[in-house]
Amino acid sequence: MATDPVSWLLIEPGWKVLAADGSEVGKVDEVTGDSNADIFDGLAVATSALGKPRYVPAEEVGEIQEGAVRLSLTSEQFEELGEFSEPATSERIEPDSKAGLGESVGAELRELEGKVVAPTQHERPLGILRRITLFFRRLFR
Repeated sequence: MATDPVSWLLIEPGWKVLAADGSEVGKVDEVTGDSNADIFDGLAVATSALGKPRYVPAEEVGEIQEGAVRLSLTSEQFEELGEFSEPATSERIEPDSKAGLGESVGAELRELEGKVVAPTQHERPLGILRRITLFFRRLFR
């Protein structure tokens, strides 16, 4: 009995990922996108316990049901996908202002705070510690 499709916002780590023919190709490691703007980017799919996950772009996701994501790709096409890289963090850029000294000091403090609290990071492959963390997150869901 088939279940109703669900939103990408409900996908959780550990859900099965199925190829177009129904064969299981892995499990969801991470979901990438912007939930505030309802923009689904894709999935990181683990093919083994500590292996490097593969990146599945959103346009290759065919159907999402409770507990499983079915791809529009065959198993062979899935195997050809590239490695998932953690997305870069975002940075808010504010326009320069012709304001007085007080506001320019405030802007400099906000910039410094941003570098300390949430530094901008560039896209990079998952390291072994991150893969171990994701493995345990999948295991205990």
